[in-house]
Amino acid sequence: MGSIDDATPADWNAVSMAVKDAVDHPPHYNKGNIETIDYIVDVLGEYDAIAYCHGNVLKYTSTRLWEKGKPIEDARKAMWYLNKMVELMEKTKGKNW
Repeated sequence: MGSIDDATPADWNAVSMAVKDAVDHPPHYNKGNIETIDYIVDVLGEYDAIAYCHGNVLKYTSTRLWEKGKPIEDARKAMWYLNKMVELMEKTKGKNW
């Protein structure tokens, strides 16, 4: 096994993409024909899904951030949910606020 110092730019890119895929499209949330977040939005509706996303932002930025051993991945997950929340807020244009 080599040292981290032996990693090539291609190695670092591969790791970066693996982390991005784990955050953006985790395989355990992609079973079947619909991604879990799409199902949640469908069932809850866009407005209530905003609260779901907000809850996940809080989850991934609270004590979990430092206690689960993957702070960068959890911070990226928080950003993903925050971006989804903003997307849904823009789509609802303030409806039900």
